[in-house]
Amino acid sequence: MVGPAFALLKREVVRFLRQKHRIIGALGTPLVFWFLIGSGLGKSFNSPLNGLAGGDYLRYFFPGTLIMIILFTAIFSTISIIEDRKEGFLQGVLVSPAPRSSIVMGKVFGGALLAWVQALIFGAAAPLLGFPFSFTGALYVMLIMALASYALTGLGFFIAWRMDSTQGFHAVMNLFLLPLWFLSGALFPPDGAPAWLRAVMMANPLTYTLTGLQNAFFGAPSVSVAYAGFGFSLAVTAAFAVVMHVLCLMSVKARGTKG
Repeated sequence: MVGPAFALLKREVVRFLRQKHRIIGALGTPLVFWFLIGSGLGKSFNSPLNGLAGGDYLRYFFPGTLIMIILFTAIFSTISIIEDRKEGFLQGVLVSPAPRSSIVMGKVFGGALLAWVQALIFGAAAPLLGFPFSFTGALYVMLIMALASYALTGLGFFIAWRMDSTQGFHAVMNLFLLPLWFLSGALFPPDGAPAWLRAVMMANPLTYTLTGLQNAFFGAPSVSVAYAGFGFSLAVTAAFAVVMHVLCLMSVKARGTKG
């Protein structure tokens, strides 16, 4: 299983490096969002970081932008599943002797690796923004972003596996994936939302991923889910990744591919 999975992973990386527009889209779009939204709302938004040193909205929005980068990369990576089906490549993999679990391992690990590396590149700017960053905090950020990368790529895989067109995938993205990010607390903290909306945000696993990143970056108790510390945030994100991995395996084994 390792050989076929590594071959698919390598294919994802090579394809990404050859498609420069994906690099621009995955990194450039969140960067523009971070700067424009952060600058525009900075004067009108009462950031929960005001009690911390240098607590402005651009700083508050920074961890959410990291998750956006991971989400965008996961979306772009898993669209290739639909393209591979149309080109006949996926059918060839399915009829090969390789176990179907290798498809999940290769495609999801490949997309997750790309998402993780791009998020790390953007996250390297954290010291320039004055975040109280430590070596332990850096390791924690790398770990929770790795788990989030796998979870979101797995979610994209799970959805794309059932799609017959990229248009349908984009529709699901706009209806489900982007609201998943909006309701993570990336733009506004759950504490300031109506009770029903806060309940939805608290049920969102990305809320706890964001909480973990905020704890690491700000060096203070979470500003969005105060009772979710490092351990709990990490556990929820890990559980999210495991659940998506299992769902992807079940999808691949239960159903082949159309066309």
